Amino acid sequence: MRGTIRILRSVRWAMLGSILLYAVVGEVVGPGTRAANASLSYALTTAAVAIVGAIFVVRRTLVLRSAQNLASHPEDSLTLNHWKSGYIATYALCEVLALFGLVLRFTGANFQQSLPYYIGGFVLLFFFGPREPAHA
Repeated sequence: MRGTIRILRSVRWAMLGSILLYAVVGEVVGPGTRAANASLSYALTTAAVAIVGAIFVVRRTLVLRSAQNLASHPEDSLTLNHWKSGYIATYALCEVLALFGLVLRFTGANFQQSLPYYIGGFVLLFFFGPREPAHA
């Protein structure tokens, strides 16, 4: 269990760093500000809202349920894999939010238009750190 938590923390910190890197790359490499495609912005906003909902569903169905089972049966490797997969899926979805900001930046949006995506992905990823299941 401790090894799995250590791996998940490493993945989480690497992804947090990559989100900061997206913001920097978007500013340094991204094209100058021009009129952003409004329909793309609306589509990404709608997808971002759906992804945030999916993050909470994944956490509830994979992470929290598996954590309950792990609290009573810590040696169950299948449940541990579900728990770990839930965290990795949550982290990947948070990363997608930040990537939406980078996509917007490369399509001509300014930094202020991309910033909510970077912040959303970063904050969700930061607060969903792996926690050892509490023993009942």
